[in-house]
Amino acid sequence: MNISDITKEMNKVLVGREKEVQILTIALLQEGHVLLESVPGTGKTLLANTFAQCIQGKFKRVQFTPDVLPSDITGIQYFNPKSQEFELRTGPVVTNVLLADEINRATPRTQASLLEVMEEKQVTIDGETVKLQRPFIVIATQNPVESQQGTFPLPAAQLDRFMLKIPFTYPDLEEERLILQRFRQRHFIETIEPIFTLEEILTLSKEVTNVHISEDIESYILHMTRTTREHEKIAVGASPRASLALLKAAQGHAFVNGRDYVIPEDVKEIALYVLEHRLLLTPEASLTKTTREVMEEIISEIGSPVEAS
Repeated sequence: MNISDITKEMNKVLVGREKEVQILTIALLQEGHVLLESVPGTGKTLLANTFAQCIQGKFKRVQFTPDVLPSDITGIQYFNPKSQEFELRTGPVVTNVLLADEINRATPRTQASLLEVMEEKQVTIDGETVKLQRPFIVIATQNPVESQQGTFPLPAAQLDRFMLKIPFTYPDLEEERLILQRFRQRHFIETIEPIFTLEEILTLSKEVTNVHISEDIESYILHMTRTTREHEKIAVGASPRASLALLKAAQGHAFVNGRDYVIPEDVKEIALYVLEHRLLLTPEASLTKTTREVMEEIISEIGSPVEAS
């Protein structure tokens, strides 16, 4: 089995989402988390559920609303009248693939309840710590904040926990036509064949850490992240956690493309997904530019090791 087989299998259900699946696979192998930003109805839940089926993992979905409490996510200790004892009831975070749907509709307190889970891969419920089964990945979705009422923008500390952010766009004309044809002709599949076991994914995760990164590539990564901190249009640049995330994502990108070493194109291809959501523009720059546009400028301006030689 090849790791790219996940994309092939998911294509039986999804249309035109090869890049998104590849990025999800990178996050899974490097035990990171993904933020999907899009409007409703673009297939985010289907993507997450199908992805969980491919790795034979448990899938749970939480629909975030302002009245969702932290205990609704993590779990509670409840009193069982039959046994006259308190018992632990874990929340939906105890899974392999957690879909946090419309996370920016939850209150900051509830959003923060995911911090320990995402960073430490464990959850503490009334003083009792529960280790999560690996692999564990949070796939969170949010609507564009500026066009929605009743939302709570994710703070920088929460955004920094997401290894990658994917703009989940509308399908193009022919892709959407194929979606309609599959439905009209009943050529759609509700379930797919598992590609890997959880144990095989963990084995592959160990192999990814051995993907070679040269000193030149390492310097290239550092140059890119440090440029965001010194850029005149950026008020808050990428953190050291972002540098590490870019390194790991580049390793993952090389691995899913069949290489055991990182090349400059791996960094270029994945940098936008790693760094864009971690940046905060200056008030002046935000009037004319988006963080995506500024990050694209940085990527194009910085010469790669090959180009610089």
